[in-house]
Amino acid sequence: MEHVPLAAASDAGTIDLARRIRAQALRMVTRAKASHIGSALSIADIVAVLYGGVLKVDPSAPDHPGRDRFLLSKGHACVAVYAALAETGFIPRETLATYGTDLSPLMAHISHQVPGVEFSTGALGHGLPFGTGKALAAKKRGASWRTMVLTSDGEWGEGSNWEAALFAAHHGLDNLVCILDYNKLQSLRSVDETLRLEPLHSKFEAFGWAVRELDGHDHAALREALAGAPWAPGKPSLLIAHTTKGKGVSFMENQVLWHYRNPSPEQLAQALAEIGETADA
Repeated sequence: MEHVPLAAASDAGTIDLARRIRAQALRMVTRAKASHIGSALSIADIVAVLYGGVLKVDPSAPDHPGRDRFLLSKGHACVAVYAALAETGFIPRETLATYGTDLSPLMAHISHQVPGVEFSTGALGHGLPFGTGKALAAKKRGASWRTMVLTSDGEWGEGSNWEAALFAAHHGLDNLVCILDYNKLQSLRSVDETLRLEPLHSKFEAFGWAVRELDGHDHAALREALAGAPWAPGKPSLLIAHTTKGKGVSFMENQVLWHYRNPSPEQLAQALAEIGETADA
């Protein structure tokens, strides 16, 4: 059975979904006092486009064998994906209020106990290696579904990612898409100061990948690129998405402090107002 995208939302529809994802993420981390909010806001637009019409997934059958596989390798940004799953019907919205509490499936790093989540991640550098295995399995079975992996930029300091990149190109895994959230900040300082990645585009081309770069907050560009992958037969695809950490909230944008900081109630109210939401929505 072939799957169709969950919802063929317009750009306006996915922009609104991203707004709701940001709002839910802000509420969740404020309640739980367990943050990584900057990273979650960074990927909200990417996640909204994926769940708003690119991924072939079904909330009524989250384990359908024909589904696309989406893996969040930067598991600390889980609140963005939990919010997307709630907003698209995989889990009840009420579940979001349990995030980070005892016995909740919504853990502070993404958990496969949650319907719609393929793989638990936390330690970085695991998502792409696992995703290459999924993609290779699909190739060997003649399956048509794709594997999409969303990584951070900082986690490319992990050697396991580069091994996976070599492996994917060697095996011609054109059913694999890696989305690199390039917000250029990590836990304590900039990526350039920690371990420089550039020239990133040409490195991946040298590895045998098809590479594109775009604004990771441009919904039309994201949809066109992700829906159209693979971009070259026999090559895995890398989408370098240039993003802003803390996107949408003025006092969080491009601030390394907000990699892991909990908003106060007053900051939550300001943040929600800036994205067009209310605290009790």
